[in-house]
Amino acid sequence: MTQIIKGGNLPLSGEPMRVAVVRRSGGPEAPKVDAAALLVDADGKVRDRGDLVFYNQPEHAGSGIRLLGEAQGEGGVVADWLEIDPGRIEASVERVVVAASCDGGTFGEVEDLYVRAVSATTGAQLALYAVEDATTETAILLGEFYRRNGGWKFRAVGQGYDSGLPALATDFGFSASDEEDEAVAEVPVAAPAPLAAPPQGAAPSPLAVEKTGAPAPYSGAPVAAPLGRLNALPAEFGPEFTYVEYQGEGKEDVETGLVLPRGFIAVDVVKKGSGYLDVVTLTVRKRRWRQVVRSRMDDLRGVGVLHHDGQSPLRLRVDTRGRWMIRLRPVSTLRAFDGPVEGYGPDVLAYTGDETGVRFRFEGDEDKKGYFGVAAHRKGGHWEYRFSRRDRGRGKGDLPRGPRLLVVEADGAWSMEPRPGGSGGFWSRSGR
Repeated sequence: MTQIIKGGNLPLSGEPMRVAVVRRSGGPEAPKVDAAALLVDADGKVRDRGDLVFYNQPEHAGSGIRLLGEAQGEGGVVADWLEIDPGRIEASVERVVVAASCDGGTFGEVEDLYVRAVSATTGAQLALYAVEDATTETAILLGEFYRRNGGWKFRAVGQGYDSGLPALATDFGFSASDEEDEAVAEVPVAAPAPLAAPPQGAAPSPLAVEKTGAPAPYSGAPVAAPLGRLNALPAEFGPEFTYVEYQGEGKEDVETGLVLPRGFIAVDVVKKGSGYLDVVTLTVRKRRWRQVVRSRMDDLRGVGVLHHDGQSPLRLRVDTRGRWMIRLRPVSTLRAFDGPVEGYGPDVLAYTGDETGVRFRFEGDEDKKGYFGVAAHRKGGHWEYRFSRRDRGRGKGDLPRGPRLLVVEADGAWSMEPRPGGSGGFWSRSGR
């Protein structure tokens, strides 16, 4: 029996899941419902705002949890879908809480509200909880996936908040008192110059050294490169070392043998042809550990970053079809974000300035679609998402005081420009 009542729980197999927050639309005047996920530690708190997955921040880089978006079915049924793979969730995360907020009304006015988990592989139902007692709540905890005896379980929660997101935020250890959906006056700004569409198969290259020949099985041979800090990041952000390049084809584990001092390392990636590319670090037992870069772009040339523990030899896994090259280099050689910048695909920038607003423009892929997002990483490997959007368009965000590494996820051409004055609330839809 996979349908449970409030307070009930079910064991799970640990397989990848799709989780839907479902309701029936009552027409254009009905309240608007948005789904979210919160990654919670053993203290019952989020570690930082990067542990929230919602409409302005649709993916958690460390654990791979994603908000896939809204789908509509027959009879006015609407669902927001989340993607959760328990096997990829960071060890420090004890629970993943599925929540929802209500705009323009209360959950007592929302018809047929329930949360449902299905197998991402077979579509079989794993758990279902229908909310039957909602009244004046404007935010609600629907259910939670939690660790138990080495496995995972699902619990139906059904806890609501009449005061909405601020009360929910307080319970989980962050403040939303100044983050509500406030109207922010649009500051006139000159439009960035249009980004020229790159020729087929020839996107602008962010790589710091010249491309080598056709990929071959990786050799681990060092590539001569000048050292010395080229941006203003403090030396403790990452070690200095000679560039190292590896080449291969298809899925392959890379045993670098490198034991570098603790800190960030930049990773250049070149992939030939179409198809998905995923680069992750591995544990000593060759299990997936941290995401480095992920993209579905054709003929990819991009930049990712990893945080090395400074203890065990660095191991990487490249998963793709076709030929590829990865190059490790110091973060001191990354481009600085100290003025307008342009890029194509994933990238990493060094930021050392004061707190500032940011205006960005995203061109998307050939169909003017895709995803653009920026996360700010600080010393020690801690990070938080700052702003994002789906599909082409303009938006705005904000950055805290540096030094930071800005990790850009993008499916096409983009540009960013620092603009003093801030961007608006964390919960606002300005980046949507």
